[in-house]
Amino acid sequence: MLREAVIERHLGRVRAVCESFPEVTVRPGQHHAFLVRGKKFAYFLVDHHGDDRVAVQCKAEKGLNATLVDGDPERFFLPPYMAHHGWVGVYVDVDRIDWPEIEDLLADAYRLVAPKSLARQV
Repeated sequence: MLREAVIERHLGRVRAVCESFPEVTVRPGQHHAFLVRGKKFAYFLVDHHGDDRVAVQCKAEKGLNATLVDGDPERFFLPPYMAHHGWVGVYVDVDRIDWPEIEDLLADAYRLVAPKSLARQV
């Protein structure tokens, strides 16, 4: 598991991206949830179900999650309970973190969940 300072830095980065989108609220906790008008579009997870991992999970276009996991299973995973709804997970406790890619995934997740008038602003 990553050191607490590194986890906080990663959370800060994810939080800054998500909070840049219109009308985003954050439910902090061990598993931070990011919502727009009450609908979740992303999570920042630490030791989810005792997996000893740090990850971001977000909504994605159906089928994209499997494509990402097939292409790089060391970085991407299918989140339990959520994958069948199109969600994808990205580990952020790895040596190589592609932050621009994660930012794009978060923006896409927001657009999928937000009302059209808000989604157009991102």
